Amino acid sequence: MPDADDLALLEEQLGRSPFPPARIVCRCAAGRPVVVEQAPETPDGRPGVSVLLFAMDSAGLAKRLTEVAPSQFKHVFFAGSGSEGNDTVIRLVRRYWDLMGQPQRKTIIGRWNAYHGSTLGGASLGGMKGMHEQGGLPIPGVDHIEQPYWFGVGREMGYTEAQKDEFGLKAASWLEDKILELGPDKVAAFIGEPVQGAGGVIIPPKTYWPEIQRICDKYGVLLVSDEVICGFGRLGTWFGCEKMGFTPDLMTFAKGVTSGYIPLGGVMVGDRVAEVLIDKGGEFAHGYTYSGHPVACAVALENIDIIEREKLVERVANETGPYLQQKFAALRDHPLVGDAESCGFVAGLVLVKGKAPIELFAPELEVGMICRGHCFANGLVMRAVGDRMIIAPPLVMTVADVDELVARITKCLDLTLADVRARGWM
Repeated sequence: MPDADDLALLEEQLGRSPFPPARIVCRCAAGRPVVVEQAPETPDGRPGVSVLLFAMDSAGLAKRLTEVAPSQFKHVFFAGSGSEGNDTVIRLVRRYWDLMGQPQRKTIIGRWNAYHGSTLGGASLGGMKGMHEQGGLPIPGVDHIEQPYWFGVGREMGYTEAQKDEFGLKAASWLEDKILELGPDKVAAFIGEPVQGAGGVIIPPKTYWPEIQRICDKYGVLLVSDEVICGFGRLGTWFGCEKMGFTPDLMTFAKGVTSGYIPLGGVMVGDRVAEVLIDKGGEFAHGYTYSGHPVACAVALENIDIIEREKLVERVANETGPYLQQKFAALRDHPLVGDAESCGFVAGLVLVKGKAPIELFAPELEVGMICRGHCFANGLVMRAVGDRMIIAPPLVMTVADVDELVARITKCLDLTLADVRARGWM
């Protein structure tokens, strides 16, 4: 546990930074009184929780979400987080197939190195092996395929950078292989993040998701998009599936729906699933204590209004996202960077020992953590996922802010390079 001095130092360091760690949840930026003021209160100042208020705010938010989501989504199931949302996905998927007269279709396929939450269900759907080792996961009925990571997987298989599209098709084919291995009559759904977030901002080749869609359609498998990171404008579209070119049956959301001001998550339920549950299922015996909490829903409504009013999605799509892509890609010229890529307002780079040919640092050296230390000391927070450094800045950033961000990254890369050379690692 950190002591008071540790916490004071961290607060002082992050206080200097326009890029603090919570930005991955942030769309409209922190410190907006107008958002905080939306939290309803009782006369004595406690948050209001009347049944009427629940109904008014949750119904209003559900309507608002269907207005910004892809057209197949007309129903919402609220939860308190992305983890709860993905547990709800498991329940929805299995209930759907029960009602369709195919109860044996229970297996959901995810991907290694994906992240779908920390509950038993969410951590099982995700492919974080370290999480699986701490609890006997995954639960039965969950399986995984390899991730569509060109630098870490495709390159090792012999695909050149010019062959990324071919690798994308190959990576998607692993889903069909797994469906055939398990039996098409046993597979219920496939779940994935449009861009993997916690796994290191893994941006798939553009051929990947359309081919995943084709395979799911071929075998009647439900397609689930985990939009906890990519939703609400982060990729330059309201939801990441729109950017990547696929049409999911279910979408998990959280984080960006309130810009992290207050916890809220849920699942957008597409027509294919909703119609079966409504017409054949009766009551869906599932819910959480704080599903559709009025304070959370009121904050989410204001947050969405700000995103729309300030045209933050359009800004990322047409101005700041392309500018970040240009500036971030230039970091490839740094002696320490083996790859640098971005999509909208997520980006990642890989720290390498050598560039021609690519040579990685030994994992035990933890060069990513050394780089992170220099970032923290210089008012910048970049997350280290092994030796891959990732960012997800707030959507309100300007072009000038992007310049400042990249300048700080460059400085910290220079400091890391000097550090590893001094240690004799390069």
